[in-house]
Formats: sequence, structure tokens, C-alpha cells
Amino acid sequence: MTNPESEATSVNSRAESRRWLILAVIGIAQLMVVLDLTIMNIALPSAQRALGFSTVDRQWVVTAYSLAFGSLLLLGGRLADLLGRKLTFLVGLVGFAGVSAIGGASVSFTMLVTARACQGAFAALLVPSALSLLTTTFTDPKDRGKAFGIYGAIAIAGGAVGLLLGGLLTEYLSWRWCLYVNLLFAGVAFVGGALLLEKQPSPVKPKLDIPGVLLVSSALFCVVYGCSNAAAHSWHTPSTYGFLVAGGGLLVMFALWQFRATHPLLPPRVVLDRNRGGAYLSMLLAGAGLFGTFLFLTYYMQLTLGYSPLVTGVAFLPISIGSAIFSNLSTIVLMPRFGPKPLVAIGMLIASGGMVWLTQLGAHTGYVEGLLGPLVLVAIGMGMVIAPSFNTGTFGVAPQDAGVASATVTVSQQLGASVGTALLNTIYASAISSYLAANLASSSANRRTVTGLALAHGYDTTFRWTAGIFAAGALIGGVVLRAGPLVPAAQQTRADDTVRKTELGLDPSPAG
Repeated sequence: MTNPESEATSVNSRAESRRWLILAVIGIAQLMVVLDLTIMNIALPSAQRALGFSTVDRQWVVTAYSLAFGSLLLLGGRLADLLGRKLTFLVGLVGFAGVSAIGGASVSFTMLVTARACQGAFAALLVPSALSLLTTTFTDPKDRGKAFGIYGAIAIAGGAVGLLLGGLLTEYLSWRWCLYVNLLFAGVAFVGGALLLEKQPSPVKPKLDIPGVLLVSSALFCVVYGCSNAAAHSWHTPSTYGFLVAGGGLLVMFALWQFRATHPLLPPRVVLDRNRGGAYLSMLLAGAGLFGTFLFLTYYMQLTLGYSPLVTGVAFLPISIGSAIFSNLSTIVLMPRFGPKPLVAIGMLIASGGMVWLTQLGAHTGYVEGLLGPLVLVAIGMGMVIAPSFNTGTFGVAPQDAGVASATVTVSQQLGASVGTALLNTIYASAISSYLAANLASSSANRRTVTGLALAHGYDTTFRWTAGIFAAGALIGGVVLRAGPLVPAAQQTRADDTVRKTELGLDPSPAG
């Protein structure tokens, strides 16, 4: 005779282990997408020599990916809600792997850039599906905190892992393996997803908001393109400010349309929640500062300190390790007690302190005395910001909105990375130019020495601005986010009513 209690325990145990296996599958897919934002940076010089494209064209290998990814994310999130997350997750994996193989086999610049753009398009379908699967799989607050801690650590560390993996593959195999390696990640994630994930049909089947899709996709394309163009040219060229103005106008039109649309692509209820809105703004600024940090520290290590691609990747390991530790500490231990507000504000301030420390870099500063400490501070700070922001940005949404809420968090991070990289790149170039103009002719030192000092001045100026970006994030996190732990919307409404009644001198009890 079977014991009902032991059977129930066994079922719960299987469900528990299944959830964590699903997290592993989602984590592999997320790692693949995030590391692809940086892995090709290391491989670009080798790819350029092999395919014979110009230095001016080189940026498009990176930009094509971010353009397609950023502009199609909201559409990908809504498709996940409408078609089912398992289906869009698996289709995204297959598509990403297929175009990665085509990119690795490229025989021309056009073939490579097209493959990278297609990678971005499939990533825009895959990432919201992965995050919304995480949101709907982990509903218990304790398990949800652990899951988002791991997911957030992957989101932060993925960029550093991309640099390390790109260095290894380029140095010991070929730049083509920076694309072929996605077949391994996607294959493992696909098998796991096909076996473990259950179909999650949407409880409602609204029509797709075609005008909203066209408006927001065009707007995000214009913004990402304009920022990428600024990084290669300047903010003053028509191809930069024209696209940015157009993107801003289209975003305003999109926002107005969402209040009128019968089935809005991004329902205003998702964004207008104070905690979720604060999480999206925090992710925007965290993305701007974090990816700018990766870019300019890569420049510094390779161009100034003379590190190889592999050594540069190893040098970023403190960010990978530190962010993993503090992402989990934040979401498992601290967030249930204090909520996201103090974590985001304090984390941004810690990261800002790391950037201030980096402003002391010179032309010959060593790794241990000049870089290790700031990298640890950035890891701690971003671990306290990004994982809690992912959690907060998807908390409390209706099941039919899980995909689009997940996409909105990622859009914020991606826009922040694009805008921040372009802004900081322009500041860096301007600082170097102004230093050379002021010192090269009048200095008695040789040209090489002055150039080294100019580069150090460029880094210091850039990191000062990055410190300001993180400080602004601390201000926004401290002002916009609600105080206290996350609570469901209905419970929050009752709490707000109680506060208002108390302020008016009324009886705060429900009957009053």
C-alpha cells in the first residue's frame, strides 16, 4: 500500500529538481546571447584580416547584432506571450545556432554582417522567452530570489566571459569559432528545453499591435543606429542627430499610441507601476555604465598595458566571480528584507566609487594596484543592481504580459549599452584630441610619451563620466523605487490606501 504523504513528497521533489534544471537551460541560453555582445570584439581584428574589410566597416559586425537585437525585442516579447514561451524559446535557439554557423563560414563581409543581424533578430525572440519562462517557473519568493540571483550574475558576467572565451578561441583556434561555439550552447539548451519545458499557452489571444510594432521597432532602430554612428563619427553629423531625433519622435508617438491601442504591444500598466518603471530606468543606466566599463578597460589593458586577448579576458574574472556572489546575496538574503530601493541605490554608489578609483589610472599603472580593486567594486555594485532589477521589472505582471515585461527589462539594458558606449566613446576621443592639441606642440617630451599621457587622460575623463552615470542611477533608484520588500499589486494598493487615510486623519481600517 502506498503512502500518500511519501508520494506527495516525491512529486514535490521531482518538481523542485525540474525547476532548477529549467534554470540551467535558461542560463545557458542567456549566457550565449550576452557573451555574443562582446565575444566578437576580440575576434574582429582576425576576421578583418581574413575577409579583407576596412576599419571603417569593422564596427558593423558589432552594430548589426545590437541593431536587430534592440529594435526587435518588444516584438519578440509579445510573440512569446501570444505563441507560447516554449515554442519561441526553441525557435530562437535553432535560429540563433543556424545563423551562427553561417556567420562562422562567412566568405565575405556582407555574409558576416547579415549573419550577425540575423543573430540579433533571433536573440530578440529568445531572451524575452527565457526571462518570462523564469518568471512563470519560479513563483515562490524564496526560490525566485535564488533564480534571479543566478540569472543576474549571468547577465553581468556574460560580457566578461565573452572576452575570455573570445581570447581563447581566437588565440588557439580561429575567429570563426567565436561563432561556431554557439552551436554547442544552443544544442545543449535546445535538448534541455525540449525535454523539460512545458507548453505555456497564453490565457488570452489578443491581436498583435502592428502599428505599435512598426513604431517602436523603427524608434529603437533609429536610437541604436544613431548612437552607434556617433561612436564611429560624431554627435554633430546629420546621420547621428537625424536618427536620434527621429527615434525620439517615434518613441513619443509609440507611447501615445499605447494608450489608444485596443491590444497595446507594451500595455501602459506594465511600465507605469512605480517599481517596474524604476527597475527599467536602473537597468538603462547600469547597462550604460557596465558595457562602457568593459569597452574602455579592454582598450586600456590591450593598448596601454599590452595584454593579449586571453590575458585581458582573465583580468576580467573578478567581475564574473564577484557579480555571481553579490547577485545571489542581494536577491536571496537582502531583497526579501529590504526590497530593491536600498540595494539599487547603494549598489550604484559602490560602482560609482569604483569608477572614481579608475580615474587614477596612468600610462604605466599595474593591474593589482590600479585595476583589481575597482573591478571588485563594480562587481559588488552591479550584483546589487542588475539581479534585483531583473526581479523587480518582471514582478507582479499578469501572465499574459510576462514576455513583454521581460523584453522591456532587456530593452533598457540594451539601449543603455548602446547609448552609453557611444556617449563614452565620443567623450574619450574628444578628451584625447584636446589633450594632444594642448600639449603636443608645447611639450619637450617625445611624441610617444605625450600620446601615452593623452590616452591616460582619455581613460580618466571617461571613467569620471561613468562614475556620474552610476551616481545618477543611485539617485533614480533612491527616488523612484518604493521602500520596502516587493508585494503583490493588490496588497500594495491596500497599503497605499492606508497611508492616504492616515495622512487625512481617517480611520485606516478597511471599514473606515
